[in-house]
Amino acid sequence: MVAYLDKSEGSQGFHQIIDFLTGSHIKNALTECPTLYVSPIKQFWQTTALSTNKEGVKRITATIDRKVKVFVSEASIRRHLNLEDSEGLTTLPTAEIFEQLAQMGYVITFDSLTFQKGHFSPQWKFFIHTLLHCLSPKKTA
Repeated sequence: MVAYLDKSEGSQGFHQIIDFLTGSHIKNALTECPTLYVSPIKQFWQTTALSTNKEGVKRITATIDRKVKVFVSEASIRRHLNLEDSEGLTTLPTAEIFEQLAQMGYVITFDSLTFQKGHFSPQWKFFIHTLLHCLSPKKTA
């Protein structure tokens, strides 16, 4: 599925979320719709192994059609998804988390990293629910 990050008249309540996603480094991954074929994906996962190259970089190695060697590394994922965060993110300070949550309308009165969906607007609740559902290992689709 592809995301359409356009602001329409009927979506005023979601404009803040659209701005958030549009400015995110994962925008390209959300909005591009490449053609994917089931057969190479199945072959990829059936032949997948973890390896380390000469430079010590860990990568996933797989073979497709018994001849095409595929190497997947963190750098290749960042490059192909155009994540535009080459420096990466090593830590996320608690203060930064609270600052970003405040921009989402979350009222922070304590120093705990336990968040309640009920403190967000309905639009953010929907977005968080959808995001968590997509990341859940129990999804069936």
